[in-house]
Amino acid sequence: MISIAEFVFGYKPMEIEDVERANSNALRAAAIGVGSLGRHHSRNYAELAKEGRVEFIGVCDSNPQTAAQIAAEHSCAVFTDWHGLLGQTDVVSIATPTETHCEIACAFLDAGTHVLVEKPMALTLDECDQMIKAAKRSGANLMVGQLERFNPAMAALRPHVVSPLYFEIHRVSPFPNRSLDVDVVLDVMIHDLDAVQWMVGSNVEVSAIHAVGIPVISDKVDAANARIEFANGAVANITASRIGTEKIRKTRFFQKNAYVVLDYATKFASLTSLNPEAAHPLLGISINRLAINDIEPLKAEITAFLNSIESRTEPPVTGAEGRQAVSLAIDVLAKIHEHRNRLGV
Repeated sequence: MISIAEFVFGYKPMEIEDVERANSNALRAAAIGVGSLGRHHSRNYAELAKEGRVEFIGVCDSNPQTAAQIAAEHSCAVFTDWHGLLGQTDVVSIATPTETHCEIACAFLDAGTHVLVEKPMALTLDECDQMIKAAKRSGANLMVGQLERFNPAMAALRPHVVSPLYFEIHRVSPFPNRSLDVDVVLDVMIHDLDAVQWMVGSNVEVSAIHAVGIPVISDKVDAANARIEFANGAVANITASRIGTEKIRKTRFFQKNAYVVLDYATKFASLTSLNPEAAHPLLGISINRLAINDIEPLKAEITAFLNSIESRTEPPVTGAEGRQAVSLAIDVLAKIHEHRNRLGV
């Protein structure tokens, strides 16, 4: 019987053992969930395979046509059931619907496979904890894909961040055809919740949350605003929407002696500061536009993940940090629902 891959793409599916290994010492990598985001994981693994960094052995997707198409593009094995990859690979990226993250990640972690799981890490804190415990049991690395940490603008800016005081953040997108299994807070705002916590300090507690949000097109919250107050006095005002007419990814914040602008979309970062010794305030203003190393964020993220495995160190975004972002997102959603109940909407 002819397979879907052969019928649709003229591609005869490979078995794992048929995938040519140019470097038997390289980590074997696979991508699970190769839809709108996962296909880019696949592309990056394929590119890294050409560089000799990994052996890209296979892709998996519950949609047979999607799986076959991506496998054909990269000449690797194709799966529609992730169980078939257990024990066959050293590294997996998981970009499936959030509700499946825990089951799949725990299975691979228990098998000793290193896991890069897309944000949000999971739907619940219990699921996050299960994943963290599975990683500890086997010693495999668990990394959460908080992509904005690897944006070239953030990479250039991060060394200059010193005790930020107040954030004003806007993240707006047109309505997507994906990630509708979660609210905009877990889907979109979580990028900025993670980034703010990272810059303020992961050990700094949140002291108060005020939030509002509404469903507009879907049955989940599509637009939201949250004010996050930290125990050290820092404050972040974050607006997230997936029903906009344009794409906005801007963060502005103040820290002592500096005003910072970060634009993830255009990969721009600058610091405006004042020289207190200037003869006149206007003469002392300087704007430092930071130099950017324009590497694709996802490639930087995957490379950092591989580096952590090879050096046997913690990944750049640990399971604990992924859990912290989910925890903050859940708290924001709780405040949103409290407000909606008061409004009766």
